[in-house]
Amino acid sequence: MRAIRITLIIAVILGALFVGADRIAVYFAEEQAAEKIRSSQGLTGTPEVSIKGFPFLTQIAGSSLEEVEVKLDGATASSGGQSIRVSGFDARLQDVKIDSSFSSAVASRATGTAHLSYEDLSKATNDPTVKVGFGGQGAAGKSQVKVTGKVQLAGLPIERSVISTVTIVNGDTVRVRADQIPDEAQAFPGLERAIRQKTDFDRRISGLPKGIKLDKVVATQDGVDITLTGSNVNLAG
Repeated sequence: MRAIRITLIIAVILGALFVGADRIAVYFAEEQAAEKIRSSQGLTGTPEVSIKGFPFLTQIAGSSLEEVEVKLDGATASSGGQSIRVSGFDARLQDVKIDSSFSSAVASRATGTAHLSYEDLSKATNDPTVKVGFGGQGAAGKSQVKVTGKVQLAGLPIERSVISTVTIVNGDTVRVRADQIPDEAQAFPGLERAIRQKTDFDRRISGLPKGIKLDKVVATQDGVDITLTGSNVNLAG
């Protein structure tokens, strides 16, 4: 009995040491992966990386992680001199193939979400007179926003609002287009063009890991929610 008790105690101690070593290893791996993603994707902030599954050390031995979650709040994406702030970025990556130094990390598939506030969408127009807000749900479930801006008419500034539809283009761009321009614009040559210069815009979301695409967009009371999908997602380059 004494020998059995000693064996059990040793087993418990070794198990505790293994768990401790496993958690320490995963902590350092998460830190290293977060920095690698930040530098390789040119992000303005460092993401929060969480490696799922236990034990971690056996996953490393097999060069494959079951699931990795990447979160980032307040990243600024820039493209062609234009920038837009993305909040609430949350991606879940599955079946991630890695090497021991995390210099290579490719996920077989990915899903996630990103959020654009109306305040940040307004700033992304680069025009302080333009404001973007919730526009309700249109016909056939179209996501709509209300865009308000000031234009010059007969030398006087006038403020006009339009209801616009938000769509995803080319898997990386948020497009806002006015559904209809006020009827009065037809009476003044050039007024429709002036209004659309204020209300219609595209903003490309750059800096996402290669392989992740913008899939769907939904306008809500608080901002625009975007669904992300991807396959063969490269986290390290």
